[in-house]
Amino acid sequence: MKRELFLEWLRKQPDFVWDVVIIGGGATGLGCAVDAATRGFSTLLLEQADFAKGTSSRSTKLVHGGVRYLAQGDLSLVFEALHERGLLMQNAPHLVKNQPFIIPLYEWWEGPFYNIGMKVYDLMAGKLGFGPSQKLNKEETLQAIPNLDQKGLIGGVIYYDGQFDDSRLAVNLAQTAVDHGAVVLNYVKVTALSKDHFGILNGLTARDQESGEMLPIKARTIINATGIFTDQIRHLDEPQSPPQLVLSQGVHLVVGADFLQGESSIMIPHTDDGRVLFAVPWHKKVIIGTTDTPVSEATLEPTARQEEIDFLLTASARYLKKDPQPADVLSIFAGLRPLAAPHGLNASTKDISRRHQITVSRSGFISVTGGKWTTYRKMAQETIDQAILVGGFEEKECVTKNLHIHGYRLNTNFEEPLYYYGDDRPQIEELINEKTDLGQPLHPDLPYLKGEVIWSVRHEMARNIEDFLARRSRALFLDARASKQMAEPVARLMAAELNKSKNWIEQQVEQFNKLAQNYLLE
Repeated sequence: MKRELFLEWLRKQPDFVWDVVIIGGGATGLGCAVDAATRGFSTLLLEQADFAKGTSSRSTKLVHGGVRYLAQGDLSLVFEALHERGLLMQNAPHLVKNQPFIIPLYEWWEGPFYNIGMKVYDLMAGKLGFGPSQKLNKEETLQAIPNLDQKGLIGGVIYYDGQFDDSRLAVNLAQTAVDHGAVVLNYVKVTALSKDHFGILNGLTARDQESGEMLPIKARTIINATGIFTDQIRHLDEPQSPPQLVLSQGVHLVVGADFLQGESSIMIPHTDDGRVLFAVPWHKKVIIGTTDTPVSEATLEPTARQEEIDFLLTASARYLKKDPQPADVLSIFAGLRPLAAPHGLNASTKDISRRHQITVSRSGFISVTGGKWTTYRKMAQETIDQAILVGGFEEKECVTKNLHIHGYRLNTNFEEPLYYYGDDRPQIEELINEKTDLGQPLHPDLPYLKGEVIWSVRHEMARNIEDFLARRSRALFLDARASKQMAEPVARLMAAELNKSKNWIEQQVEQFNKLAQNYLLE
């Protein structure tokens, strides 16, 4: 993906009318771009920051049906999510893997209750299931999770769900869209919408965030897939439109692998605030999350509140023999959930459905809100179906159910270096072989190599060191202190590729270190 070439094309073709223009480069927007491009529509995606900069890089890293939604009785959402989970495993086997989860049992009634519930979960997954759930005795439960608190432990229930790398999947979706003819651009912000004399949308104006250049763009349909910023973008169309979103913050702590001492995850169905608590092994660390705190303002860099941190430390300590302390936290990250609340904004955020909602304004502005990573493909399919109606396009069937996502590689060994690049891995290894210095690690505590920086600039549209350290690699999320130590060597490598100055390097390092401080407890 070459950002400069895409921008040059836009400059030279100002009168080109795009079939579909998508605002927003998170899970939903990228899914829409893939769907529209693979149906043969001319497709442009614009993202104000980096792909998956917001909510879509800050998930619990699970591709799941949602055990909590099953308990709430939202069976159709669970059924849909389980089906999409299976499709995602089929279409991106280099990023999605089968992950065992254990519900520890401390009360006699929990065994039959959760065992029956997980059997229902298995049945709903059907042929796309990841494996049958079953009861475990105390010894089997402790063998799977040696650091689980033994006091009062009766046994456990094991079930299987999906795990993935969210921002890596986002990058691969961007590449998939481009592979099928779409143009995708990060750091291009939509500033205004334009309408014809009938009041129907016919284009927009966008600003290249790097150069400040204004870009006029014509479009037959425009999709608002901006997640937490959906209401703000809707105001470009209808300034007086009422809010459609409720924002909820979820916080995650990242600690060392010794806090599980095994490959299985812990799932606690009910914590004090009614949320599900997870402790999940990920990239040889452990993610503990999450919270559900209402917030009023959308921001690209939400920060954890002390009470959220305290809750996660206290709740996880209740189930772990070795309790995580503040000094054990390697990184802390917060994300905002855009929850569609069509029936009023007074419900508790944990009770608001994770279903998505698609609306069309009088001018033809299509907005898609809510949803979750697991169901991104179905959300995109329904959104492009709507765009066909709004734009009066010839109906074309969605093909993404069986579409291989860029990097598709069967039989991925998730223990091998560079596995997350899938089918691109041999090209990165070739790049490293051409210049052996690029095979050196960027930090002794993390697996990332110098050659990955070069690859991210040349083929994944990384524009600054945060793009690499936070989303092309996951260094910032896995170990914020280590990522700060990686900042200068990464900046130097990127500067050489992007033809940037020494002053750029210094600014980048300073900006990143300031950002990374928000991912540290002290």
